[in-house]
Amino acid sequence: MNGHGLDKDQRRLIDQLRRTGPASRTQLAQALDFSAAYLTKLSRELLALGLLHERPEGTAAGRGRPAVPLAIAAEGGFAVGANAHKGILELALVDFAGNPIARHHATVAPMTPQAFAHRVRKLVHELVEEHGLLGRRMLGIGVAVPGPPMTREATHWQAVDSLPGWRDVPLKALLAAEFNWPIWLENDANCAALAEFYAAGRVREMSHLAVLLLGFGIGAGLIVDGVPLRGQHGAAGEIGCLYPLDAPRPSPLDLLGMLRAEGIALVSLDDIDPASSQQAPVIARWMDRAAQQLEILVSTAFAWFDPGAIVLAGTLPRPLLEGLHARLCEAPLATMIDARRPPLEVSRLDESPVTLGAAMLPLHAIDS
Repeated sequence: MNGHGLDKDQRRLIDQLRRTGPASRTQLAQALDFSAAYLTKLSRELLALGLLHERPEGTAAGRGRPAVPLAIAAEGGFAVGANAHKGILELALVDFAGNPIARHHATVAPMTPQAFAHRVRKLVHELVEEHGLLGRRMLGIGVAVPGPPMTREATHWQAVDSLPGWRDVPLKALLAAEFNWPIWLENDANCAALAEFYAAGRVREMSHLAVLLLGFGIGAGLIVDGVPLRGQHGAAGEIGCLYPLDAPRPSPLDLLGMLRAEGIALVSLDDIDPASSQQAPVIARWMDRAAQQLEILVSTAFAWFDPGAIVLAGTLPRPLLEGLHARLCEAPLATMIDARRPPLEVSRLDESPVTLGAAMLPLHAIDS
């Protein structure tokens, strides 16, 4: 289903249902400015493709039989998300409605793009068989890349140094040759923003969203009018450049360095434990300083984009994200009309949103 074989109006109908949830044909025709007859034709085509289904809980609409809502069909297909970072390989499978089907997390040695693709392909086949997805429509794979694209066409990427052979190579072509699936590449922060927008349900609440991703470093993903903002050169949200590498930064790696400098032997970010009496004082100092450093980012995101939410997300344990949130809510942030302040939130997702957002890329391509 490369390109998904759908025309513009079919995609608009699917996008509307993702934004609103189940809706009647009358409601959809009004929202999309389609005639009732044309909406019926489009819905019949998408029902036949198995991408939509009729919900049984119709409500009466005047006299006659109840209106039958249309909804996204979860069984319409599945998509894969993959994320490679320093020492970590993550996979996520989602159905056509965006519901998670399976996740895989493993500690691995750094891999070349070809080795990564080979490993991911093998794991996907195993997960497909394990979860009974054989014969289901495979919509494609999204790959989260830790770094911005180096070209406007996003053929080459400024990937982090810890991934050997990923930087300044035709990355999409290398991965596509191994996968033989429809493939989308996206910056990891934008993937996180897609997950917080779609999977966390904000798509039904707002059209603009900013996500501050505290992964290994720090980045931002921006959704504007329901679409990721990439910028002229694909580097929108590269806020890490505001914090010199040779100075303290509001990043998880910086926290890991602080803990190690205190003589606490930690191997990776997974070892950070806010419940540890040894780590807690160091973590508190880091949160105090990191929150101060994030104040200007939160205020300027609020002033520039007027987002419906500014979300703190990433690989940090939830108590740390909540601690940063509490400190920022007490900070002297920018205000607008009616004393409105930045709408700060903590991620609604239980795990890191990057891989889940990568799995949303094939779904987002259908709606675009």
